[in-house]
Amino acid sequence: MIKAFRWLLPHPLLTLLLAVVWVLLQNTVSAGMVVFGLILGVIIPWGTAAWWPDTPRGFRLWRMITYSLIVMWDIIVANVHVAWIVLTRPNSQLRSAWVVVPLDLRQPEAITILAGTITLTPGTVSADLSDEGHSLLVHALDTGNPDGVRDEIKQRYERRLKEIFA
Repeated sequence: MIKAFRWLLPHPLLTLLLAVVWVLLQNTVSAGMVVFGLILGVIIPWGTAAWWPDTPRGFRLWRMITYSLIVMWDIIVANVHVAWIVLTRPNSQLRSAWVVVPLDLRQPEAITILAGTITLTPGTVSADLSDEGHSLLVHALDTGNPDGVRDEIKQRYERRLKEIFA
């Protein structure tokens, strides 16, 4: 019974998330939108299940919610900071830097979330992942301390992701 359920819904939480996001994107709650969201929520994970051979183990949802709130706050703060830089500082005074962030994370999902978090936060962008997946190359728009950028990424984001995917 459970094996048949897993075949139909290989990622039940993703199914639910896709359905909710679909309804939110439509900006209207109707039976048709909910049903279509559920259909998408079943078809997309089922169609992509071949590329998800292993599901993440030990995922802590509550910590992910906390992490998401922290990231949203950081995006707001970084938007204000980058807007201030753009409005008040000439390009010649920008102190951009490439920063190599060594990774303790090994799960591909966690590394993807970290790279996405860095890119979503204005002022930084993930540019490359090493072949072995042991370091991430990050570009910072303006920093006087590249080591500080690295340390902040490791402490603020990577440490929390290690707790989420423990």
